[in-house]
Amino acid sequence: MPIDCKAKCGNRASLKRPKTGDALCKDCFFAAFEAEIHHTITTSKLFRRGEKVAVAASGGKDSTVLAHVLKLLNERHNYGLDLVLLSIDEGITGYRDDSLETVKQNRDDYQMPLKILSYEELYGWTMDRIVAQIGRSNNCTFCGVFRRQALDRGAKLLGVDSIATGHNADDIAETVLMNILRGDTARLRRCTDIRTGGGEDSIPRVKPLKYSYEKEIVMYAHYKKLVYFSTECVFAPNAYRGHARAFLKDLEKVRPSVIMDIIYSGEQLRFKDTVKKPVRGNCERCGFVSSQQPCKACVLLEGLNRGLPKLGIGKKSKGDRMIAKQNQELALRERANLRIAMDKLFQHFQHLKKKMKYKYLLIKHREELFIIRAQCQIINHGT
Repeated sequence: MPIDCKAKCGNRASLKRPKTGDALCKDCFFAAFEAEIHHTITTSKLFRRGEKVAVAASGGKDSTVLAHVLKLLNERHNYGLDLVLLSIDEGITGYRDDSLETVKQNRDDYQMPLKILSYEELYGWTMDRIVAQIGRSNNCTFCGVFRRQALDRGAKLLGVDSIATGHNADDIAETVLMNILRGDTARLRRCTDIRTGGGEDSIPRVKPLKYSYEKEIVMYAHYKKLVYFSTECVFAPNAYRGHARAFLKDLEKVRPSVIMDIIYSGEQLRFKDTVKKPVRGNCERCGFVSSQQPCKACVLLEGLNRGLPKLGIGKKSKGDRMIAKQNQELALRERANLRIAMDKLFQHFQHLKKKMKYKYLLIKHREELFIIRAQCQIINHGT
């Protein structure tokens, strides 16, 4: 039996909202979905008139819907924003190269400028090469850290006032669960914040889709016939987040409001004054925002360049021991190479000594003799 739209517009309902359970027609669903995001933007004061905002674009459903809705609301409510697309190419064959084609389509559809930065040009590495070094157990750590800093680098390059990311309600609820399970109080404090960063030397990030359900984002993109890339990252199945997502989906079957409940709980969490708070500053190497010295991105990059890909995985003390051990091995290897070189030079010196006659030394042989003798003295001093 047909059901009337709950908004009483006179049309038949064509869908049921996962967030509220209301039966709505497509037009009323669009209006409700867009109105909620507008309410989130205005009540949280995410933007100011005249600001330049970079939309983090991956080509997926979240960033595509975010770009579409921000452009729509910017024109409808006269936000006065200058919107641009910022995309990061991690260098994942068969995934990111295809999704970037979708981003370029979004650029053409929404008439927004697009800037693409790659891991290759920023760090000299691609995720394909990193996974070949580290394996599939900790690859998401590298990608997440590098991607966050790459967005900061791109935002600084574009001169934007803020970065709008496509994090939705499901993402935030999953992050709350992950940080609780890991006992990560530092991230648990800020993971529900709708605005993060924004100090003197950092560009703030905002989450206009914070209260939007993932299922509704998919429905909106489907009924609006938006072009987006839906393939999962080839390296994602082993990610720790996948376990939190599966757990959350099981909870949602029993209690559909659990996503918002977890977010509200995370927003109300309070910590004792005795809990150590990380101090945010700037990395002494790269200059970007960090709560440690050097920043995580620099530590991971150093590990890759040193041939110690697991350098930045785990506690800092473990990484320090790995560096000390490698430095010791390099020192021993250098001393051995110097000893070999010294022996070769000494043998050459003895050969020349026998070859030359006393009182009839050739000038070029005498000069060569002096050079060898000086090199031997340097090597003896170094060892």
